[in-house]
Amino acid sequence: MERIALHKPKDDENFECPWEWDNLTCWEAASVGEVMKVNCPELFEFMSPEEGLGTISRNCTEFGWSEPYPYYGDACMIDCEIKIFSSLPKDMYYASVKALYTVGYSTSLVSLIAAMVILCRFRKLHCTRNFIHMNLFVSFILRAISVFIKDGVLYAEEDSDHCFVHTVGCKAVMVFFHYCVMSNYFWLFIEGLYLFTLLVETFFPERRYFYWYTIIGWGTPTICVTIWAVLRLHFDDSGCWDMNDNTALWWVIKGPVVASIMINFVLFIGIIIILVQKLQSPDIGGNESSIYLRLARSTLLLIPLFGIHYTVFAFSPEDFSKRERLVFELGLGSFQGFVVAVLYCFLNGEVQSEIKRKWRSWTVNRYFAVDLKQQRHPSLASSGVNGGTQLSILSKSSSQIRMSSPLNATF
Repeated sequence: MERIALHKPKDDENFECPWEWDNLTCWEAASVGEVMKVNCPELFEFMSPEEGLGTISRNCTEFGWSEPYPYYGDACMIDCEIKIFSSLPKDMYYASVKALYTVGYSTSLVSLIAAMVILCRFRKLHCTRNFIHMNLFVSFILRAISVFIKDGVLYAEEDSDHCFVHTVGCKAVMVFFHYCVMSNYFWLFIEGLYLFTLLVETFFPERRYFYWYTIIGWGTPTICVTIWAVLRLHFDDSGCWDMNDNTALWWVIKGPVVASIMINFVLFIGIIIILVQKLQSPDIGGNESSIYLRLARSTLLLIPLFGIHYTVFAFSPEDFSKRERLVFELGLGSFQGFVVAVLYCFLNGEVQSEIKRKWRSWTVNRYFAVDLKQQRHPSLASSGVNGGTQLSILSKSSSQIRMSSPLNATF
C-alpha cells in the first residue's frame, strides 16, 4: 500500500493492469503485453532459505492480470519438498505416532462404548458415582471421535497441505475438537473432586453436587471455546485454526485446562495424605484397614484418571520437546480411555457381581425354558421321567447352592 501510494504515474503512462496485492506479492502496474516477474515472497524464507530459489511471473492482457505462473507452492517450496522427502526417518516418525494414537483411540472407543452399555443396561448400577463415570466415558468417546474427524478433514490426502485450508467446515471441526478435549480434561477434574469430597465429607447431597458437576463439566468448556472462537474469528482468522501462533488467544483454552490439571494434582496429593492418615490411625480395625488399603491401591492405579501425567508438559511452551510431547500426549494419552474403562467398569466389583447375577439368572431361565419345552413334546410327555428327574436335580442343586452361600439365596 505504501508503494502504491508513493507511485505517481506520468501523464503519458497508461496501464491496463493496475497495481495489485494478491495477499502474497505486490505487483506493479503494467501495460498490455508486459510480463512482470518477482522473486518468491519473504513468507517462504523459513521453508526455502536459499535466495533466488524461484520466480513467479504474470502477464498483462487486455482482460487484466493473468494467473501467477508457476504457482507459489511449485516455485517457492521446491527446496522444502526435497528436504522433506530426503528425510524419510522424520516422516516415518510422525506417521508412526499417528498410527500409534489411531490404534489407541480405536481401542479406547470400543472399550468405552462397551463400558457405557454395561453401566446403562444394569439398573442397579445407576448411582451418582457411576453417572459421573458415564459422563467421563462420554467425554473420552467424543475426544476419540473428534480426533478421527479432524484427521479426516486435515489429512484426507497424504500430500495435501492443510496450511492453506481455511473453509468454514474445517474451522467448525477444530472448534468441536477443542471442545471435546477440554470437556475431557474437566471431567477428569470432576472425578478427582468427587473422590476428594467423598473422603472429606461423611454426608453430602450427591444429587445436588452432580448438578453442579454437570454444569462445570460441559458448561465451562462451552463458554471457553465459544470465547476462543469469537476472538479467533476477529483477531486471527487464518488457516484452519489448527495453528496457535497467537499465544494470548490460545491461553483462553489452555489456561483453564492447565488450571484443572494443577487443581487435580493438588486433590490427588490431598487424597494420598488423607488415606495415609486414616491408615495410620490406631482406631481403625482390621477390616477398615483393608478397605483403606484397597482404596489406596485403587488411587495409585488411577493416576491416568486424574490426568496427573499431564503435569509433565503443562507449563512448557508448545515447541518445547515436541517429539516427546507427541509421544506422551498423543501416543500414550490415546490409551487413557481404555485404562479408565478397564479400571472403572470391567474390574469394578459391583459390575462383575451384577454381570454374574444376570448370567446365573439367564442360565436358570434358559434351563427352565428347555425343561418345559421337553415336557410339552408328545414323545416325552408320555413317559414323564425326564421332566421330573431334571426338576429334582435342579431343586437339589439349588438347595445345595443356597446352603453353601447365603448371598446366592437372593438371586
